[in-house]
Amino acid sequence: MAITIQVKRDTAANWTSNNPTLAAAEFGFETDTGKLKLGDGSTAWSSLNYFEPAAPSGPSYSFQGSTSGYTSGGNAFIPGVGAQRSNVIAKFPFSSDGNATDVGDLTVARQGVAGQSSSSSGYTSGGNSDPAPADTTIDKFSFSSDANATDVGDLTVGRAFGTGHSMETHGYTSSGPSTGDVIDKFSFSSDGNATDVGDLTVARQPGYGQSSSTHGYVSGGYAPGGASNVIDKFSFSSDGNATDVGDLTAAKWGGAGQSSTASGYVSGGYTPADTNVIEKFPFSSDGNATDVGDLTSARNSMAGQSSTASGYVSGGYQHLNIIEKFPFSSDGNATDVGDLTLGRYYAAGQQV
Repeated sequence: MAITIQVKRDTAANWTSNNPTLAAAEFGFETDTGKLKLGDGSTAWSSLNYFEPAAPSGPSYSFQGSTSGYTSGGNAFIPGVGAQRSNVIAKFPFSSDGNATDVGDLTVARQGVAGQSSSSSGYTSGGNSDPAPADTTIDKFSFSSDANATDVGDLTVGRAFGTGHSMETHGYTSSGPSTGDVIDKFSFSSDGNATDVGDLTVARQPGYGQSSSTHGYVSGGYAPGGASNVIDKFSFSSDGNATDVGDLTAAKWGGAGQSSTASGYVSGGYTPADTNVIEKFPFSSDGNATDVGDLTSARNSMAGQSSTASGYVSGGYQHLNIIEKFPFSSDGNATDVGDLTLGRYYAAGQQV
């Protein structure tokens, strides 16, 4: 037998004229307005506010993804064609190890791109395209549906081999050879051009990019005079220049950056030779990096992605298709977990 639960009910006019006092946690329903009031045992009907359930709260923004990693652009090797700049957006799963699939195209095929991630979209900014030597394009593609990217704005100047950073409301592109110390910022909430909001302590390219909940980081890179070991930090809450907050274990450039909630990671790169080292530095306090593990092979020019549990490295010079991951919860080596659709290097990484 079905159970029926009913609450007290009457028209709004009758409730008001009778003006009863509802018991604590007792509902009263207005049949002609569809509104409810919830009693507290002491307040008369006319003095009670209408009941409004709390709006569901959506998930708070996190730089780390829980579903998928993306690799966009780069210099790819096309079987039967050879090496060329790529417009391919590839996606691979975080929930299970596996290969990537081709899910869309950038508006411009280019290499040396920087990647950013909002809660709903991936962004690919700058890069080298043919025939232009450095591109200003900011592309955006949806995380909710596989589709091509759209051009939504421009960087302040054309730049390639920059680093990408992301917070809840904005994406950042920093470093690059033509403007090696400039920090650009663009909005996630509305499409538009980037603005110049500060400078790094050292002009460099291509460094490693990391993002905490409050700051962007640029570590390493090729600076005037040679490779750098500097870890720079700049604030998300206020526009301004970066400060030098630590050093990598060695001067290096051209690898991949990842971020857990607590630490920034630097993986692979070129020292003066390819390296397989994974380094980690803390977000909670300024300090130097430590060596915490190794990639499966020494290489440079990879894309980096970050899930809630692991850091990922995809691609690499020359035209590697490897996807590998290493744990955030414990220091350790990376494992090979899948392949990209095309071998590529100098691509951008995103995650959702």
